[in-house]
Amino acid sequence: MKYKLSEIGKIVGGGTPSSKHEEYYTPNGIPWLTPKDLSNYTNMYISRGARNITEEGLKKSSAKLLPAKSILVSSRAPIGYVAIANNSISTNQGFKSIVPNTDIVIPEYLYFVMKKSKAALEQVSSGSTFKEVSTKVMSNFEVDIPSIEVQRKILTYLMPISQKIELNKRINDNLDELSTVIFDRWIRNSSSDVKCPLDHVAKYTNGLAMQKFRPQNNEIGLPVVKIRELNQGDTDENSDYCTSNIDQSVKVNTGDIIFSWSGTLTLDIWAGGEAGLNQHLFKVTSSKYPYWFVFEWTKYYLKSFQNIAKSKATTMGHIKRSDLHSSLVKIPTHDEMIELNTTLSPMYSQKIAIRHENRVLYQMKQQLLSKYF
Repeated sequence: MKYKLSEIGKIVGGGTPSSKHEEYYTPNGIPWLTPKDLSNYTNMYISRGARNITEEGLKKSSAKLLPAKSILVSSRAPIGYVAIANNSISTNQGFKSIVPNTDIVIPEYLYFVMKKSKAALEQVSSGSTFKEVSTKVMSNFEVDIPSIEVQRKILTYLMPISQKIELNKRINDNLDELSTVIFDRWIRNSSSDVKCPLDHVAKYTNGLAMQKFRPQNNEIGLPVVKIRELNQGDTDENSDYCTSNIDQSVKVNTGDIIFSWSGTLTLDIWAGGEAGLNQHLFKVTSSKYPYWFVFEWTKYYLKSFQNIAKSKATTMGHIKRSDLHSSLVKIPTHDEMIELNTTLSPMYSQKIAIRHENRVLYQMKQQLLSKYF
């Protein structure tokens, strides 16, 4: 049955306390979200963002305190980020959130509805400097909501998959944190005094502008890996493809390390099978050192690379190969390498397997979303 959003819930905007008043912000207070907090955020529930506001900040702004289970929908810059409030939460003016009437719609069901409505919301947005969905438009936006019984049935299919994806992400985050602790401890305690540049430990092969290599003559081709696919796990389906005849050096496969050196600098393990690597991304390989060693040293310097990119930024920050070369890497002794490999190699194999499993689960989830929404 078709409903306007205002018929199945209350539409609530947000606001920003004045930054001139330090007393409106606090390290531990009322969670306060901006659309940036949902950038690359793929979990269903969210508890807080980067900043918190005080009770006074809430009172002296148009921000509202939303109850748990509210559906948070970004309405500008950009449109269509969605999450469910895990607890009481507030947002800035970049949201048009929905406090659902649970007699009509289950919050988790509405979450999936709004996730699938991103393109439709963008179409009804307006604005000269940037597009925005107004409160009026959001209130009148129509969605198809079946009976509660049907919603529950559909969620019995979707929720276990979504929960497994999120559990896998937490496991991989823990493995990532543990491997960093082990690696940092080795750096501090190592007896080795042998060092070399980062670009001597690994080869950083840049991708290509894949729009020049479109599939020809009805060829299916390969999906193209772009920056937006990194570290997201359940990204949108690839919209771009390239010919499978591209050079092997710019092809990636499950388990390959990818490093984004421009824009949002990030490091990832690819899990989507054979694909073409787009420009502004490095495929990181080594014929001499183990996979985990290359990954950990690149991760070790990631923060400094991000700072370098920010300092150089005009429109989009980036690093140069000279930055790789000036980053020195400590080389383990023979015994240290054996000990580290015994610990870290199985952890990285597990991380790759989990990433691959999540990719498969995400495809299953997309098929169910296409069927029911």
